[in-house]
Amino acid sequence: MYALLWRALPGPAWVRVILLVLLAAAVVLVCFEWVFPAIADYMPFNEQTVG
Repeated sequence: MYALLWRALPGPAWVRVILLVLLAAAVVLVCFEWVFPAIADYMPFNEQTVG
């Protein structure tokens, strides 16, 4: 998968590295902003009580 991304991106190696870092940051941002909050209600570890 990483080789496919590397070959698909345009430009020299330093431009590809910058683009891959930006893509990774975008994926992390999307996960923290929309994916994780959407599934948080369904996670079993949210129901902890002090015994």
